[in-house]
Amino acid sequence: MFCAAVGLTVFLVVGAVPGAVAGMVGFVGALGVVRKREPPRLRRERDRVAADLPLAVDLMVACLRAGRPVAGAVEATVEAVGGPLGDRLAWVSGQLRLGAPPEDAWRALAAERPLAPLARTMSRAALSGAPVADVLTRLSDDSRQAARAASSAAARRVGVQAVAPLGLCFLPAFVCLGIVPVVVSLAGDVLLP
Repeated sequence: MFCAAVGLTVFLVVGAVPGAVAGMVGFVGALGVVRKREPPRLRRERDRVAADLPLAVDLMVACLRAGRPVAGAVEATVEAVGGPLGDRLAWVSGQLRLGAPPEDAWRALAAERPLAPLARTMSRAALSGAPVADVLTRLSDDSRQAARAASSAAARRVGVQAVAPLGLCFLPAFVCLGIVPVVVSLAGDVLLP
């Protein structure tokens, strides 16, 4: 519906044959924008995964330092965290219990942006046999820092978005009460002898 309205509006503004071509281009462009837009449910889910990631990584580090194997640490984290992150980690835990290669099980999470660093870290550790706890601690610190930066940016965006409506309200008043009387007075002095 939105795409058709954009195409029709462009056609009516431009008119004739160029308007039909421009309307089709507008329709296709609007369709591309609408299709690329992420559904709100997926955005909320991705944000929750990003918010829960530092806690989940810290839980995994605590379990690993307590002597649990990686699969046991993941299972304990799944039970504690839950939600969309818990679902993804439960899948990895299931793969590990079924005997899948750890690097392949973790690499499956690399497609999701918030989980990509965890997937890379765990895949690398599985391939090299390196201790995981120290690397996961750094990953937790980095994801906390990223969350702080994102919340700071969101707070700045809110400030800018709050000023726009105020500007739209006060600008017409300023023009009507401040500029128009000066212009009318000057015009009266110039036009009337």
